[in-house]
Amino acid sequence: QVQLVESGGGLVQAGNPLRISCAASGYAFRMGWFRRAPGKERQFVASITSPGGTIYADSVKGRFTISRDNAKRTVYLQMNSLKPEDTAIYYCAAKVSNGNVYVYDYWGQGIQVTVSS
Repeated sequence: QVQLVESGGGLVQAGNPLRISCAASGYAFRMGWFRRAPGKERQFVASITSPGGTIYADSVKGRFTISRDNAKRTVYLQMNSLKPEDTAIYYCAAKVSNGNVYVYDYWGQGIQVTVSS
């Protein structure tokens, strides 16, 4: 069992940056971020493997950067040039082994990110 705890969310003005973090209680080969905007389904944002391979959704490519510190078992999502449409609950996810990058074994409780215009 891997527990995930997100931190760093909050309210930010459009155009400004924000970094959110997720600390894992155990090892995960792949860690990712998803988000659920009001009235919408949860969508993939980005993921990163233990060696550092990354994948991004088209909607955040060039603005968001995912990174991880394997020693701290922590994954980060640096969000730049934020837009009001980035407002959502952001969920951290962990996958113990390789495979489908959109399917994860463990999930965090989520953290609110609100971007004001």
